[in-house]
Amino acid sequence: MRYRDWEPLYAAILQDFGFDRAKDEAAARIASELLAAKRGWAAEPVKEAIETRIRGRRAFICGNAPCLARDLKTRAQELERASGSTDIVVIAADGATSVLLHDGLLPDIVCTDLDGTIADIIAANRLGTIVVVHAHGNNIPLLKKVLPVLNENLLCTTQSEPLHTVFNFGGFTDGDRCVFLAQECGARSIELLGFDFEDPSVTERKRKKLQWAERLISAIL
Repeated sequence: MRYRDWEPLYAAILQDFGFDRAKDEAAARIASELLAAKRGWAAEPVKEAIETRIRGRRAFICGNAPCLARDLKTRAQELERASGSTDIVVIAADGATSVLLHDGLLPDIVCTDLDGTIADIIAANRLGTIVVVHAHGNNIPLLKKVLPVLNENLLCTTQSEPLHTVFNFGGFTDGDRCVFLAQECGARSIELLGFDFEDPSVTERKRKKLQWAERLISAIL
């Protein structure tokens, strides 16, 4: 998605939640600086690797709703064949990484704003998962802590205007950013596992985020 198409949606999200655009922009700059300090890291090879993992494949997008365990069980045979598959790519949204690892499944890609279990995200990264870290105004301390620890299989995104090494593929929550990434990189199809936009157990603020996620996903699927 081009930023000029995303920016009106971003402006509406800022207004709805009272987020500070300047803080998002600052987070993107900090992420860019942290990436520049990583020895051997370069954005384009990682972006190309993500595209290679996704293009032409069936993308299973794993959200972290309570129904994820049930959905994984339903698709267990397909997911067991996903490792090294040229037909399936598994993309996990943040905390879904822990559920997948617990089931013995290593996601190909994780999209995270670092709200999930950091140790599991780092472990997946060291086993070969590409981690796409989202920088926003509320996670700057975590960016400074986690980005230096991750290996070169790392990309950063922003919801504000992209920078040379910090991308904006569209999307607001971890789950819908996975979907935007899959579409951007040419997935043959996209299937959602572990998504519950009507989850009654969440807070009012989380419910509003789920409403935005459903709106954004519905607009591109």
